Amino acid sequence: MDALIKLSTVATDIFGVSGRAMLEALIAGQRDPKVLAELARGRLRVKHAALVQALTGRFDDHHAELARMLLDQIDTLGGQIDQLTARIEQMITAIPAAQPPAPATGPGGDAAATLHAGMESAESVPDHPNSDGVDPETGELLAAPLPVVDRLDEVAGIGHHAAQVIIAEVGLDMGQFPTPAHLVSWARLSPRTIQSGTRHRAGATGKANPYLKSVLGEAATAAAKTDTFLGERYRRLVRRIGKRKALVAVARSILVIVWHLLADPTARFHDLGADYHASRIDRDRKTRNLVHQLQALGHKVTLQPAA
Repeated sequence: MDALIKLSTVATDIFGVSGRAMLEALIAGQRDPKVLAELARGRLRVKHAALVQALTGRFDDHHAELARMLLDQIDTLGGQIDQLTARIEQMITAIPAAQPPAPATGPGGDAAATLHAGMESAESVPDHPNSDGVDPETGELLAAPLPVVDRLDEVAGIGHHAAQVIIAEVGLDMGQFPTPAHLVSWARLSPRTIQSGTRHRAGATGKANPYLKSVLGEAATAAAKTDTFLGERYRRLVRRIGKRKALVAVARSILVIVWHLLADPTARFHDLGADYHASRIDRDRKTRNLVHQLQALGHKVTLQPAA
């Protein structure tokens, strides 16, 4: 900007292939904006006129020296990030396989909680192959299960980095969380009610693992923008309880999904779709409710089925 070069107004990523080539050419001594604009690749080539205007400035040797130092620093940090990422992937691979939770013994225990959580969180019911990796019905060899990071990556809102953070904070052994509710309560994402005498009021979820809650909040924000079950869940809730509470509710649903995926190494995420609630609506009950609302407003309602 000091050199009046505004490449960022044209290129989305100035450190991409095209942007990096232009920066390297500037550092090497090329100052002709038309020559620099010719270094564009892909869709950026159609913005030739805008690139020429953005690359017209007073870039001199002083700016070139500073830019060289900054680019070298970026490359060094990028190499360190890649090294740490590779180390994280190695450590995740070395973690023992996920262990299923112990079966519940009390009435209304794990089975009911799992069923309710699965319906709420769009979790799929996996097939359970035998230990030899052979389909018991067809006798065919089954494909090796996906790594846990890739299975979590399939959930709307969860990316590769978010999956690594979740595994780092929660682990893979769900035996310590008998039900999804235990994990959600440990993460302080469960709804809380404060009672004083006969009065009840909603309470804050409380403080817990800041890294886990942060990444779940980011995942919920990303999932809320998608045309998926989680996105529709957010849009249904935000009208009643507001944005912040709706995001917490979606984060809770994501953590329930994570519990199911970690508790069963063969489970795969299956999105129920944005139309899940609409497809399960009781049409007769909905019709009666709408008729009663119109009648309460003083209208006489006559129903005629559509052709």
